[in-house]
This record gives sequence, structure tokens and C-alpha cells, in this order.
Amino acid sequence: MSDTTYSSKIATAGGSADKTKINKMGLPTMMAICIGLVIVQGAMISATQGIGIGGMAFVAAMVCAYMLAQFNAMSFAELSLMFPQEGTLATYTQKAIGHFPAIVSVFSGYVVVAILALPVEMFLVDAMLSELLPGLFPAKLVPIAILVILSVTNLIGADVFAKVQNMLAFVLVSALILIGIFAITGASEPHPVLTGDSVDWSFGGVLDGSFVGLIALAMWLMVGVEFICPMINEVQNPTKNIPRAMHWSLTMIFAIFLAFAYGATLYLDTETLVTSPIPYLNYANGVFGQSGLLVATVMALTATCSTINTILASIPRMLHGMAMQGQAFPQLKAKNRYDVPWAGVVMIASCTAIAFMLVNIDSLIVLVIAATTSWLLAYMVAHIDVIVLRKKLPNQNRPYKSPFFPIPQILGIVAMGYVALHNSPSEEMTQMVYSVAGGILLLISFIGALWVKFYMKRGLFTPDMN
Repeated sequence: MSDTTYSSKIATAGGSADKTKINKMGLPTMMAICIGLVIVQGAMISATQGIGIGGMAFVAAMVCAYMLAQFNAMSFAELSLMFPQEGTLATYTQKAIGHFPAIVSVFSGYVVVAILALPVEMFLVDAMLSELLPGLFPAKLVPIAILVILSVTNLIGADVFAKVQNMLAFVLVSALILIGIFAITGASEPHPVLTGDSVDWSFGGVLDGSFVGLIALAMWLMVGVEFICPMINEVQNPTKNIPRAMHWSLTMIFAIFLAFAYGATLYLDTETLVTSPIPYLNYANGVFGQSGLLVATVMALTATCSTINTILASIPRMLHGMAMQGQAFPQLKAKNRYDVPWAGVVMIASCTAIAFMLVNIDSLIVLVIAATTSWLLAYMVAHIDVIVLRKKLPNQNRPYKSPFFPIPQILGIVAMGYVALHNSPSEEMTQMVYSVAGGILLLISFIGALWVKFYMKRGLFTPDMN
């Protein structure tokens, strides 16, 4: 899939001009980035668990989550096109409410989440490969090799990243669409007679409002499309394509997960959907028989590779933009000859590898749930930024304006707060999750406050329009 064009950048040095060709990513690659970050193994598990718990109520929750995700995309589209810089949320927030919340929102909402979430995906890949090819590879070898290879391809430049991402997204989306179609039609294996309880398709949970309790679970199927924003300087026609990439990707993701989840109900009873540690493996086995393990492994591998690839492209650019503003270590300004912020790539890859090698998956899951609470807080900050900047900078050029302002922002803030308060899968885990989340936020806030006050020598909540 080729969707690149070429533009010229004039670099002047000593009065001479040097034209450098820069590949610009088109809309298909941009959507591949959005989809590749959102469709992860954790989201596939959430989809099957959610449909098993709620049936039609979960479908209603998915519709609500889809609308909330569109609200998030509206705010990020407006902000990113107002300030087309790599720092993304940090850039917008420093201009709206100051450097301190800018640093806290990005490090707690993106950097920490990435470092803790990627090892979970890597653990799941290791588990799938040990099922498919038992004893062939030493434990943890393949996930580490994937991390190293994708780090190298990211360091080579955006063009190589784009080709890899297009391939991964195509295989992943194709596998998910195929399993949904084959499951719904029963074309490969006929629909079995379920021995356990089947999914509830009545509208009771919709009419009595109990579906609201499932929105938090459904939200995990729709978060992450804003990772395209840090790459705004490397895409074609960002004014049109940034909003399109996010809005269209969310629609595609919603349709894929709806078919995926419904198909699962035709082969698995509610107990299997809800309690299986890897329900999409049971699902693939039911749909494809003996070939199911291979299909599930392909889904797991492409989902994990796509997520790693996107994070290694996006987070280092966030950190580079922050370093240029003095909000992060100056070493993160470093770029290689391919114009890639190599120091950030190495940092994220190294931290991910350390977490994967030293921590077991059970403790990581609690850490990830806690850290992702901060991700939701980052969405709240983005909505606040839009509201504040509409008041502070009414005449600022806005190539994209969030429609129906401020309704999406207000609803987004309230909803993200609700989801953050209901992010734990069990009551027993809730106290631990909030303790860890509070600890993460407290530590980052403490370091961020010292950094802003003594290194940057700025007021914590003083907006900076530079």
C-alpha cells in the first residue's frame, strides 16, 4: 500500500539552500496508526467479556463509548491543528493552563501507560506462541526480538515505519473482519448448540439504564486514536486528514468490534466469554477448528506489533516536543539523520524491555489499570484546554472547530470522570488500583512541580504562549 508524496524542505546554512525530500504519510497510513493503537489484545478481551456480561446492554454501552471517543477526537483535532507541534497535549496544555499540568498529563497519561501496557501485550504474545509452538523458543525471547526489530525500523525513519504499520494494520483488520464474517455466517464451522447460558439479547439492560455500568469496559475499545497527533508534521494535508483519520478510524473500529463481539456469542457461552483468560483463542478455535490457534496467534502478533510500532513512533515525538519547550530532559531533543527522535525511541524501548523482564503479568495488569486512569484524566485535560483556549484565544486560527461546542467537551469531562471511577474489573481490585494510581500521580506531580519551579523557573499554572 503506497500513499506517500514528496515535499521539499529548505534548510539554510551559511546562505546555501539544501532541498531534502520528506515522505508524507497519507490518510490510509494515518488510519493504520489510529487503528493499530486501539485494536490491541486487551481490547479484544474486553469486547468478548463485555458482550458476555451484558449482551444488548453492552452494545448500548459501545454506542455511548463510540460517541465519547468521537468527542475526544474533536478536542484533539481542534488543538492539534491550532498548534501543529510534536509536543501534542503538553503543547496545548502549557498554553491553556500551564507547564505543570502539561508535564503531569503527558507523563502520567501517555508515557507511564505505554511503558506498562506494552509488556502486557508482549506477555500475551509469549503465551500464544507457547501454545502454537511449545518449547520452540525460550520464554520472552520472541517479544524482546519484536521490540528490538520495531525499534530499529522506527529509527530508520517515518517512511519505513509507515510501510510496516500499513502491513500490520492490513493483516490485523483483515483477520478481525474475517473471523467476524465466518462466525456470523458459520461458513467454516457450523454454529454449535451451546451447553451453557447464551448471551442476553433482550433490551432490559438498555431500558433500565444498567448499560451505563458497562461504558467503562466499552471505552477501552475506543481509546488511542489521538496518537496520530504527535506526527502532524509528517502527514499529508493535516487540516483535513487529522480529523478524518480519527473520526473514520473510530467508525471502522466500532463496526469491527461489533461484528467480532456478536460473532463470539454464536460459538461461546457466557461463562467462557467472561472467565476465559484468552477468550479470543476459544473464539478462533470455535470458528476455524484446528486452524483457530494459528488465526488467534496471527491476531495476537499483529495487534502487539502494531501497538508497539505506533507507540515507538508517537511517544518519542511527544517527548521531543516537550524537550524543545524545556518540559523534559534536553537529551530527548536529539534526532538522527532520518529526523527521528532517537533518544526517545531508545528510552521507551529500554523501559518497556526492563518492565517486561522484571515484572510478572499479574502485577503488571494492576499497574496498567491504575496508569490508564491517568490516561482518562489526560482526555479530561484536553477537553479543558479546548474550553479555556476558546475563551483566551477567541481569534486564534482554528482550521478545525469542534462542533456543538462546549457540549462535547462538558460531556467528555463528566464521562471520563465516570469511567475513571469505574475502571476496575472487580471490587477487590479497586482499592489497590486507586492506591497505585494515586501513587503514580503523586510521584509525577512532585517531580513535575520541582522541574517547573526550579529548572524551568516558571509558575506551575502560568500559561505560556511561546
